[in-house]
Amino acid sequence: MNYSRFLTAVSAARKPSPIRMLTELQQRSPPSLISLAGGAPNPNTFPFQSASIRMKNGEAVTFDETTMKRALQYSASNGIPELLTWMKDLQKSLHNPPTASYSPDKGQMDMCVTTGSQEGLCKVFEMLVNPGDNVLIDAPTYSGTLAALQPLGCNLINVSSDQHGMIPAALKEVLSRWDPAEVHRPGSTAPRVLYTIPNGGNPTGASMTTQRKRDVYELARKYDMLIIEDDPYYFLQFEKPWAPTFLSMDVDGRIIRTDSFSKILSSGLRIGFVTGPKPLVDRVVLHIQASTMHTSSFTQLMVSQLLHSWGQEGFLNHIDGVIEFYRKQRDAMVSSADKWLKDVAEWHAPSAGMFLWIKLKGIADTQQLIMEKALEKEVLLVPGGVFMINSSDPCPYVRAAFSLSTPQQIDEAFRRLSSLIKEAL
Repeated sequence: MNYSRFLTAVSAARKPSPIRMLTELQQRSPPSLISLAGGAPNPNTFPFQSASIRMKNGEAVTFDETTMKRALQYSASNGIPELLTWMKDLQKSLHNPPTASYSPDKGQMDMCVTTGSQEGLCKVFEMLVNPGDNVLIDAPTYSGTLAALQPLGCNLINVSSDQHGMIPAALKEVLSRWDPAEVHRPGSTAPRVLYTIPNGGNPTGASMTTQRKRDVYELARKYDMLIIEDDPYYFLQFEKPWAPTFLSMDVDGRIIRTDSFSKILSSGLRIGFVTGPKPLVDRVVLHIQASTMHTSSFTQLMVSQLLHSWGQEGFLNHIDGVIEFYRKQRDAMVSSADKWLKDVAEWHAPSAGMFLWIKLKGIADTQQLIMEKALEKEVLLVPGGVFMINSSDPCPYVRAAFSLSTPQQIDEAFRRLSSLIKEAL
C-alpha cells in the first residue's frame, strides 16, 4: 500500500529526534560503552530508592535500586522493549494478524505504547486527517473521539448503525457518491479514513458481527481506506468465543488498532497501544518523540513485570474475572431496566462494555431533563446529544454506566429515572 497518500503534511514533515535516537541507541549498547551524549539527569540524585507493590493475590511487583533507577529515567519513545515484546506476542496469539509476517514496507504489524489509547487516537487522527477531509464514523460515538476530530476541521460523515454496530449497506450507500476508480486522483474527496468502536461501543454498547466486519473491510479495500479499530472494550466481551477483529482480517495492512489497559488493569496508569502497519506506527512514534517523549517508564515497568509474572494464561484468567464482574453488573442493570423502565423506555442488552444506551419514549431531547430535572431527583446519566456529531440536535437517548454502582444503587437510580420520565410526560 502507498501509505504516503494517507499522511497529513504535518505528519509527513516529522523527522526523527537525533537526541531520542542516541538515547535509544545507548540503551541497546553494552555496559562498557562510555556515553557523553545523553542529556539524561543522574538518577543518583533522585529521592526514590526502591518500591514494592503488593498484588491482590499476595505476590508483589518489586523495584530494587537498579530497576528503580531505570523506572525513573527516560526510555524509548515506542515503549520499553520487554513490554512491547510481550504485547506483540499477545496480539499474534489473540488475532493472528496476516501482516505479522510481512516486510515493513508492505505494512508489517508493529506496535507502540501510548499514554492511554486516547493519546494513540489523537496522534493517529493528526497523522491522517486534514482540514476539509471526509471522515467516516458511526455516530453516536465516543465524545473523546469527537473532541479530537472536530477541531481538525474535517467533515464527519455519519454511517448508520444499530445494536450490531455499523451497517455495511449504509456504508455502501454513503460511499456510492464516489467512483472507486477515481479515489487516487488528485483532488478526490473520497474518504480515506473510517473510525469505529467494534465491541461494546461507547455509548451504545453495540458490537459488530463478524460478517459485518468482513463486509466493511471489503468496502475499505474497494475504496482504499484505512480503518481505525478503536477497541478499548475488546477484553470486556461477555460471550466466548470473542469476535474476530479487523486486525485478524487485515491482509492489506490497512488497520490501525488501539488497545487499552484502562478497563482491565488500571485507568490511572495510562497505558494503551497502537498496532498497525510499521510505516504508520513509525509516524506516531515520531509525534511521541516531539510531544510526550514516552509513556511513564515507571508504569510501563510495573505493568511489564506483572504481565511477565502472569504469562498469557494468567493475564487471560484475570480478564475472565473482570468479565464475570461486568456481566453480573450488566445483568443487574438490564433486570432493573425491565422492572422500572419497560413502559417509558427501550434498549438492547449489550454483549460487551459497560454501558446501556436507553431511548426514552415521548421525550424528544434528554439534555434539559438530565442536566436540570435529574439532579433534583438525585440521579445522573449522560444525555445522548454529547455523543452526536452535532451535539445541539435533539436526542431522545441517555447513557447509563453499570461499572461503578452497586445493583441496589442501579435499581434505585432507575426507580428515580422512571418517576422523572413520567413527570416529564
